[in-house]
Amino acid sequence: SPLSFSFTVPYHRVSPFVPTRRTHRYTELNETMAVPPAYADLGKSAKDIFSKGYGFGIVKLDLKTKSQSGVEFTTSGSSNTDTGKAAGNLETKYKVQDLGLSFSQKWNTDNTLATEITLEDQLAQGLKLTFDTSFVPNTGKKSGKLKTGYKRDYINLGCDLDFDFAGPTVHAAAVIGYEGWLAGYQMAFDTAKSKLAQNNFALGYKAGDFQLHV
Repeated sequence: SPLSFSFTVPYHRVSPFVPTRRTHRYTELNETMAVPPAYADLGKSAKDIFSKGYGFGIVKLDLKTKSQSGVEFTTSGSSNTDTGKAAGNLETKYKVQDLGLSFSQKWNTDNTLATEITLEDQLAQGLKLTFDTSFVPNTGKKSGKLKTGYKRDYINLGCDLDFDFAGPTVHAAAVIGYEGWLAGYQMAFDTAKSKLAQNNFALGYKAGDFQLHV
């Protein structure tokens, strides 16, 4: 049977919250006007059933902690009991709350180094800009990606530019949500070949603990 471990330290106590009539009404409005998820997160709860905690023949370990200076450390590893193959990664993240900036660095057992810089809610409310780079020391391969995201009530938009010497690839996605219903579209355009590389549609519905994704 599969084994799965998950640890989070330190533990922060959350003060109890007693809703008043006004805050209860505000919560109802927030649920109705909630920002829909990004296209990549549609049906995430269903996908997590098969990818988190239920990997037959796979042992997983996740560990997350935070230093006094505010640096977050996250490490995870997995091992296939049948093949003996193991994989892991380490991530450090630091946030500058006043400036809306976050910096993160990742390293995995494939010897890939990744750096990500994010600016959120500074140029406009709901706008998120991310510059993502990766480097493989063994091969010298480098890659870069500029990500943009904008989310407000009822809508979640995203546009990524994947840099390549042959020509950048443009990834775009949009999700619209209303009263539990979700509709999304995702596309990728290869500028080098001047043609669509991806063209996907999605529909979903969420009500309490029930979720449907097509």
